[in-house]
Amino acid sequence: MADVVQFKLERMLDELDDLERRGLFSRREIAEIVKRRRKFEYRLKRPSPLKQDFLAYIDYEKNLESLRLLRKKSLSKNSGGKKLKKSVSDYAGVSRILETYRLATNRFKGDLELWFQYLEFCRARGNGRMKKALAQLVRFHPKVPGVWIYAAAWEFDRNLNVAAARSLMQNGLRACPTSEDLWIEYVRMELTYLNKLKARKVALGEDEGTLTRDQRAVDEKQWRDDNKELFMAFSEPEEYDKISALQDGESMGKVDVFREHGLNILQTVYNAAILALPTSFSLRTRLLEILEAINMPLSVDTRKKILDDMKKEFSKDPQYWDWLARVEIGGIKAMNPEQLGKAIQVYEEGLKYLPSASMFNVYVKFLMDAVSDERGGNRETNTFLNMHGHAIELVSHLETVFEKAENLCCMTEDLACLRVSFFLQLRKLDEAKRLVERLCSGKFSDAVHLWTLRLSLEMRYSQGMTLSPSKADQSYIFELLSNILKKVSILEAENIWLMGLQYFANQRHYFDKLVDTAVPLLTKYGGNDCGFSLSSTIVNFILQRDGIDSTRLMYKRFLALPHPGLAIYRKCIELEMNLASSGEKTALSNARKLYESALATYHQDTSLWQAYHSMEVKMGTSETAAAVHWRAMKVLKNCSSLVSSTNL
Repeated sequence: MADVVQFKLERMLDELDDLERRGLFSRREIAEIVKRRRKFEYRLKRPSPLKQDFLAYIDYEKNLESLRLLRKKSLSKNSGGKKLKKSVSDYAGVSRILETYRLATNRFKGDLELWFQYLEFCRARGNGRMKKALAQLVRFHPKVPGVWIYAAAWEFDRNLNVAAARSLMQNGLRACPTSEDLWIEYVRMELTYLNKLKARKVALGEDEGTLTRDQRAVDEKQWRDDNKELFMAFSEPEEYDKISALQDGESMGKVDVFREHGLNILQTVYNAAILALPTSFSLRTRLLEILEAINMPLSVDTRKKILDDMKKEFSKDPQYWDWLARVEIGGIKAMNPEQLGKAIQVYEEGLKYLPSASMFNVYVKFLMDAVSDERGGNRETNTFLNMHGHAIELVSHLETVFEKAENLCCMTEDLACLRVSFFLQLRKLDEAKRLVERLCSGKFSDAVHLWTLRLSLEMRYSQGMTLSPSKADQSYIFELLSNILKKVSILEAENIWLMGLQYFANQRHYFDKLVDTAVPLLTKYGGNDCGFSLSSTIVNFILQRDGIDSTRLMYKRFLALPHPGLAIYRKCIELEMNLASSGEKTALSNARKLYESALATYHQDTSLWQAYHSMEVKMGTSETAAAVHWRAMKVLKNCSSLVSSTNL
């Protein structure tokens, strides 16, 4: 290994001598460069070099090359702007970076991010290795659509090789026929090429008689040629053609050749794409966007065909009707009553095809967005023209849609929450309160989100009546909260618990009752090892309100329960370590007891052993730290992560 590294360093002699001879780097700086390069080369020659080793070497060489260019520019200015001749040092740095990239990609062939860094460097430098690197990338990753798109874009934009770009895209479609992006980018590339050809014709003045074709004139000329014996020539053929053109009109019947060709391309690709992706809805919508962007006169039939196919294949998909309605308004921020009426007709037609909860869901969300837009514009009346030509208030129509969903048994928990939110949006707190009570007492008695909404409404209502809730309100809310918490599990009721603890944080009587309610639930369901931990949340509230002594009593009560969970152990350890850092005498001993208690259950948790060892290193002695390390190595079956950790 040393011989190989030394050989590479010796090959740098000409470059280093050139840098010193030109005065770009001093001898001391060159010695430092050699020292750094030697370290990097040794790291790359290890049995298993890391990706970071290659990237660190590349970053160093890039920074060195930037510094060389700056000093060369400064040296040129000082010499009166005289342009310096290129020498070996002008090429060696870039060559070394490219070679390092090549070695990195050969070792980490599956790392696409590394490959694209390599290609971007080649593209920025205009290096001839770009084509070879692209060929290797395509060979190693033929199933990645982005690779084909990148390669075709480089050939099309930088190499100006349309044939190669087209070939790459077509090969990519053969390798990845189910990629929407490949189909869309292929259409976009072909239409862009046509636009470039047309612009070139116009710029060269060759557009006369080539960009348009008079189809009627061609047909008429063909008929005259086939029936020459029927005509008597009163003038020369050229004069007859001019007279005929004047009679028919120059602009009548002409077809744009380029637009016709573009339409043919779009139709061909569309037919092939829907065969490859028959269930893709977004492919159709993206093709329609391209069709409208190019604005071809002959595209009406193609657009109608795509829309008919979409209705035939996706009429049972709510996403189709939602998209079709939003196309009618052309953007919700700019809609008027007439556009809104057309969108409503689309949704009503969709309900005939698909009377389901998902269809009502997209319909309601559209109407709620419309109400928000109207009220955001400070408009007094919210009306639109429906399909019968009558002016109907938008808010009343939305209420009708909610009632229709309930009558058809399509009301879901999400729709119910949207209905309550709709009343809140209109600032009808009483109506929202009555509605959510009715829904929670009916078919949605187990709906957690609806119960959460009801609890927040009751709390807001009680706080809105007076500055401080009355005892009767507090008692009612606590009874409601208790009933909710008995119906749902702790994991589902995270927001409900947080709302209740926050609401009764300063009411010791009710807060203690909530804790008493939590203890049997924690006994039944146990604590969490990660995520939301009810016991940790209660410990936080008690710490902020009553101090450390009450907090210790409370967490000892929770830890005595069966399966308290790792999260409460971590919270208590963090609490004791913070106290130990501030000088509390018993905190370190308590933290050790907590670690030992946690390890009795979670003895295979590597992160717990690492945290225990880290605490002993920072706050304990070398003997206690070594003892924890020895125990961890003995207990853990897989010690690789433990050995590689910087903490152990």
